[in-house]
Amino acid sequence: MIAIFDYGAGNLRSVQNTLDETGATYELVREADGLRRASKIILPGVGHFGQIMRALDALGVRDVFKERIKAGVPFLGICLGLQALFERSEEAPDEKGLAIFPGSVARFPQDARVPHMGWNTLHRVKPSRLLKDIEEHPYVYFAHSYYVPVTPQAAATCTYLNPYTAVLEQDNVCGVQFHPEKSGPVGLKIVENFCRE
Repeated sequence: MIAIFDYGAGNLRSVQNTLDETGATYELVREADGLRRASKIILPGVGHFGQIMRALDALGVRDVFKERIKAGVPFLGICLGLQALFERSEEAPDEKGLAIFPGSVARFPQDARVPHMGWNTLHRVKPSRLLKDIEEHPYVYFAHSYYVPVTPQAAATCTYLNPYTAVLEQDNVCGVQFHPEKSGPVGLKIVENFCRE
């Protein structure tokens, strides 16, 4: 069973619709037991870094996420769900992330128009399971004001003033800064690749 974690602010209906199109079996979960039952976990994210981390703490699942990821359960973080994998964010300097990876989420420069919203191109920097059987430079849909700098875990980057991590993959952990559920056939294929790998 694939668990889509509902922390109270994700755009869950769009994610559910995408999984319905892939034919995957999933449940919406809001508690530790649901995460522990899951064979794969998706953490969608919209909103504020502080909000998502406080919500995970209020629901008592911060340590469970870390435990399941470290146990090798396939994980996909979408947008804010990707950013939550890092130690901290400039969006909420006092809130701690899951710290699966070192580093901080940054804000686009002050002179940038934010959020970075709309379609942009992915540039692969290493082989990617999520991008299997997808064209070389696909367009996907972004909506964000903060970004993960290019890290060793980056499988694909995007550039909006600065280059940043758009697809992250390391072992069982995957993340995308864009919204696959709003990215048409390319986004559907990315979710399908995660569900079927």
